[in-house]
Amino acid sequence: MQREKALELLKTHVKNENLVKHCLASEAVMRALASRLGGDSELWGLAGLLHDIDAELTAGDLSRHTHEAERILRENGLPEELIEAVKLHNEAAHAGKKRSDAFHRALAAGETVTGLITATALVYPDRRLASVKASSVTKRMKDKRFAASVDRGIIMECEALGLKLEEFVELSLAAMRGVSGELGL
Repeated sequence: MQREKALELLKTHVKNENLVKHCLASEAVMRALASRLGGDSELWGLAGLLHDIDAELTAGDLSRHTHEAERILRENGLPEELIEAVKLHNEAAHAGKKRSDAFHRALAAGETVTGLITATALVYPDRRLASVKASSVTKRMKDKRFAASVDRGIIMECEALGLKLEEFVELSLAAMRGVSGELGL
């Protein structure tokens, strides 16, 4: 599936502008991770873009989130490898299944770190990614009260990818800066 078609598919199912921006940020991070880790940047990017396609359909119910996504993605002929990564970014909804490869871990960690980076940008006076330092993001990572809904354990899966937290945040922040216009940051 071409990116434009995937974005159209996403916007058919996701109306919340902030959720669409989260998916765009996740796409950018996934493309950067694919480049760094030797993955397929198109496939990984599409996974980032489409990973929350059912978030509104499942109304935040994490026990159902990704089950509808699986159906939608399969109906639209997306590759099984992408569908599996999307499913496993929400491991909790798939009893007994664990993230097992770089693609799975990259999507989970990559989409999660976007929330921490965005929250960090929003506390800056200019609310711009260009002002954010990676060290500020890693410092806020330690403060569990800051962006409390962001699962730090999932972000730390970056280490299973062979990336130290600082390197992972730097790569993710740079990727998000590349699409800052689309993100409004």
